[in-house]
Amino acid sequence: MSRILCLETSTTNCSVCIGESNQILALKEFNSVEYSHAEKLHSFIDDVCKENHIVLESLDAISVSKGPGSYTGLRIGVSAAKGLAFALDKPLISVPTLLVLAKQIEIESGLIVPMLDARRMEVYSEIYTSDFEIYRSIEAEILDKDSYSEELQNHQVHFIGSGVEKFESICRNPNAIFYKTKLPSAQEQYFAAQRKFDLNDFEDVAYFEPYYLKDFVPGR
Repeated sequence: MSRILCLETSTTNCSVCIGESNQILALKEFNSVEYSHAEKLHSFIDDVCKENHIVLESLDAISVSKGPGSYTGLRIGVSAAKGLAFALDKPLISVPTLLVLAKQIEIESGLIVPMLDARRMEVYSEIYTSDFEIYRSIEAEILDKDSYSEELQNHQVHFIGSGVEKFESICRNPNAIFYKTKLPSAQEQYFAAQRKFDLNDFEDVAYFEPYYLKDFVPGR
């Protein structure tokens, strides 16, 4: 199995891991509202390598969270991933951020809605089935009390991520289950990246750009 370095910087969580043979070899992450990714990311990469006696040249690929999320956070992560992939001559893998977030919970039935905080009552969200098939594609949406009413009428719906508190404050449906403290992590990213590696599903290092979903807004 391949050895992959994974970088997750799309939210306030700066997260780095190395995985191999469907196991996490090393994980280091730090969540800060100050968005300390520029300060932490490269030191985290050094730490996970040194602590496990791994040299960068032994990696088989570099993976990065592609978005949506924080404009600045995504730029930092993607720039680092592209730089490493180019310098080491390794393939670059991108993994959708909301899939990484959704993978933090497992359910037997119902729907999963990974939800990232945007501005005011806006969130970036997607809907997955219990098998992690896309039920509704990514949207930037303004939440109101009627959001997800159709899904909640027919399913138990699990909401996860930094945007969840906004919706919990206005949703009173008993079919809604909220996971408020979860953020995307490189740990879940690895398993998605491993599957893409097996399929040779790589990005063009020169031209790959993050998926912002919306135009840059200062302060995000």
